[in-house]
Amino acid sequence: MPARDVATAFAPACVGNVGVGFDILGHTLAGAGDRVRVTRIAAPQVRIAAIEGVVRELPLEPARNTAGASLLALREALALPYGFELALHKGIALGSGMAGSAASCVAALVAANALLDAPLPREALYRFAMDGEAVASGGRHGDNVGPQLLGGLVLATAERLVRIPVPAHWHCALVHPHCVLETRRARAALAGDYRLGEFVAQSANLAQVIAGCWRGDVALVRAGLKDVLVEPRRAPLVPNFARVQQAALDHGALGASISGAGPSVFGWFEHAGQAHAAAVAMRGAFAEAGLDSDVLVGPIDGPAAQVLA
Repeated sequence: MPARDVATAFAPACVGNVGVGFDILGHTLAGAGDRVRVTRIAAPQVRIAAIEGVVRELPLEPARNTAGASLLALREALALPYGFELALHKGIALGSGMAGSAASCVAALVAANALLDAPLPREALYRFAMDGEAVASGGRHGDNVGPQLLGGLVLATAERLVRIPVPAHWHCALVHPHCVLETRRARAALAGDYRLGEFVAQSANLAQVIAGCWRGDVALVRAGLKDVLVEPRRAPLVPNFARVQQAALDHGALGASISGAGPSVFGWFEHAGQAHAAAVAMRGAFAEAGLDSDVLVGPIDGPAAQVLA
């Protein structure tokens, strides 16, 4: 039997896609996240007892909830004779581009994993997290759940996670305007034809960003952190995006783009001071469009989800 029958876990916000890595690249960012309390119960089922926090109107039916769906998948795969009851505390708004749906399912999995007789390694939770994420986005992609499981910058393919080293002093500034952009609407904006040249350019940019992070080479990252594939199609959905992006670049950003499906906008910076100064200017650009906003600034090599004491 496990040492306890109740565990609470926290999963941080995430910058999905990182511009050049659509559906396969993301990194965590400290300062916001979801908390899930999981109780091991005798009944062989998954129950959601409560949802509170900044979002409350979410399905209590497990199969329609990202946290519930991930634990249903875990139970089925492991043929567990017992079940779980969840209580969710949402700290990330839905439709914010900060991976709120992913944070719920990852926090639930990390808490439930602590209650297993033989807990699984983090990588083994990945497929269950994608099962949960699919409930919200309609597809199995790991650019949010992967980083939340491992922490930091992660390349998340269909079957594996690769943590990418990033210099500790490199920082991200993320600005979340007070408006909602549903993931499914943002994905619908990507329908249409693409030119081969766009894929070649995006592949080159992604390669430069990953190589630049591994080598700690600012010039490589600055050359590559330009989204030529997705950003042009989603930018019209983000109020005053061009001004917000330019505010980040004017303050020394290595690159700036849309976080996840939007409407949040992020920038990468070599130093924390640049990131903080840019965040003020980016917030001001959203204010020009009549939008208040929230700011997160922290290392790109952010935290992983964790069980709370």
